Amino acid sequence: MTSNPKAGRGSTDEPHGPSGGPERAAPEHPETETERRKRRALFLRELAEARELRARVQPRRTKERRMREAMRMRTFRI
Repeated sequence: MTSNPKAGRGSTDEPHGPSGGPERAAPEHPETETERRKRRALFLRELAEARELRARVQPRRTKERRMREAMRMRTFRI
């Protein structure tokens, strides 16, 4: 019998980061510009989706933020 807690789970010898996924510290091949842009586009889509969700969940705060932003924009008008 082994005392390894990961035994039988199909674990690999890859290092894992704090999120549980493989670390991206030393990739085998450099990331191409296309891959980087795809990753960035996905991140920005998810960020926009999270902001929309927050705006739906907290409509009062969103309204207050919009009002403050409008007041700030009026302050600097010529």
